[in-house]
Amino acid sequence: MGAKIRDYLAHWTVYVPIVAVAALILTWGRDLPPPVVVLVALLLGGAVLAAVHHAEVVAHRVGEPFGSLVLAVAVTVIEVALIVTLMISGGEKAQSLARDTVFAAVMITCNGLLGLSLLVGAARRHVAVFNSEGTGGAFATVAMIATLSLVLPSFTTSRPGPSFSPAQLAFAAVASLALYGLFVTVQTRRHRDYFLPITTAGKVIDAEEHLDPPTSRAALTSLGLLLVALIGVVGLAKGVSPSIESAVDSAGLPQAVVGVVIALLVLLPETIAALRAVLRDRVQTSLNLALGSAMASIGLTIPAIAIAMIWLPGPLLLGLGGTQMVLLALTVAVGTLTIVPGRANVLQGGVHLSLLAAFLFLAASP
Repeated sequence: MGAKIRDYLAHWTVYVPIVAVAALILTWGRDLPPPVVVLVALLLGGAVLAAVHHAEVVAHRVGEPFGSLVLAVAVTVIEVALIVTLMISGGEKAQSLARDTVFAAVMITCNGLLGLSLLVGAARRHVAVFNSEGTGGAFATVAMIATLSLVLPSFTTSRPGPSFSPAQLAFAAVASLALYGLFVTVQTRRHRDYFLPITTAGKVIDAEEHLDPPTSRAALTSLGLLLVALIGVVGLAKGVSPSIESAVDSAGLPQAVVGVVIALLVLLPETIAALRAVLRDRVQTSLNLALGSAMASIGLTIPAIAIAMIWLPGPLLLGLGGTQMVLLALTVAVGTLTIVPGRANVLQGGVHLSLLAAFLFLAASP
């Protein structure tokens, strides 16, 4: 047993999160020169990869669909913490940061992760097969929460501009949180089989094959290291964010690009985990990660930001612009047509990735 523990502790995924937190302590609140920014960025990437590893260990222990929830919630913690810290110090420019980041997360997950999963899955097996009942329910929940939180503020009249009144924001936060809680109940208890991986013949895979689950001790150790890695990711991302904002300003790009960069950064663990899942022929697990992340990004982030607005100065701009609404509507329409059959080929994957490319291009060149 001692030899096994020593082998486990010798793994790089143990040391990288600790080094990342040490670097966070040494660099917190300081202006970083370019060489240090590069080093911090490398440690940030290492902490992200370590977080993915430890989340997968925990996920393997608890099984699906609980495993997908572990990483989705962990990534949302990163997103909320990063948004709040940047809004505190960002001034007027940060008033739309929550909207830009959440919308970018929805587009990246519902088009990027979903499209990549379907494209890789279909390329490997000619057709990517998944459970349309579970995936459809998840996608409908994402569409509902996104419309409630990001579209309606552009049409309400209680406050000028694309923002909610305090009562409207509270309603949107409670409704989003309630829908997310209802979805988790359905996913983990009442209809758990809807979210389990299936074979191309439609047979449910209720356990990982050829792999023994980790021990409870190893899973608890990974859970602790996952929390350490997430602290490192949040803190180091905060440290490099001024460099990101300076680069965006120097390039003459819109401020919304900062939100896109943050979303790409915090969703990196999900992207890696989703790609690994689909390479193991677990398309459903990959879709659970994609849509679970989109749902958590809105259903947990909006309530957290609503609470933070009690202390944060200035208005919170949540309503999308016309171009963004068109992209969201197109995503919902295309996603519905993709999910309903429960089977997809490389064309559907390509369509979703094209939508992501359109979003990224229009974010940089509105």
